[in-house]
Order: sequence, then structure tokens, then C-alpha cells
Amino acid sequence: QVQLVESGGGLVQPGGSLRLSCVASGFTFSMYGMDWYRQAPGKDRELVAGISNLGWYTKYAEFVKGRFTISRDNDKNTVYLQMNDLKPDDTDVYRCYARIGGVQKADYWGEGTQVTVSS
Repeated sequence: QVQLVESGGGLVQPGGSLRLSCVASGFTFSMYGMDWYRQAPGKDRELVAGISNLGWYTKYAEFVKGRFTISRDNDKNTVYLQMNDLKPDDTDVYRCYARIGGVQKADYWGEGTQVTVSS
């Protein structure tokens, strides 16, 4: 079965850093791109960052460019989101996402990890 499990969230002061991790299982991880999304209260889900299957290409939302870095370690079946210079507006639940093809074709989501930026 496909599973995505996030970790690394927590409470941090403005200007601080966190590193989120998403460990994947149940599929050939290196065949698929991965994304991080967030959904603030009262707002729609929005893409934060994405990375291609082998890590050669990345994309970022404008509001995180220069502060966040997405990466992956296919040997560990893990995608990361390094979050630097965090701001209160970054407070949200962050979820990793995989669109899987083949016999397992579906959209898969982790349950999320809470990031709270506050002094």
C-alpha cells in the first residue's frame, strides 16, 4: 500500500528554520515527482514546492522562493522541505503529495505536519 508520512513540523520563532520530511512507501519512489502543499485556515490548498522524480527540476511558489528548498533522497524514499527565514504567514499544515500511475494510479496525500511560526 502507498503511504506518505510527514514529520518535522513544530513551533518556531520568526526567522527560524525547520526541515520537513516525508517518507514514502508502497511504490517505486524514484519514478515519481513529489510536491509539498499547504492549506491555511479559510484558504484553498496551494502548492509550496515540487521536485521531479530524480531531483533534477524543482518549482516553488513565489512566496517561498529564496527561503525554502525542496530536495529528495531516493535511497531513503524521502522528500524534504528545508524552510528558512520562516514568517508568521508560513503557519500552516504542510502535506506531501504524490501522483502515482500504473496499477496504483491515484493521488496520495500525507496527513500533514503542523508548522507554527510565532514569537
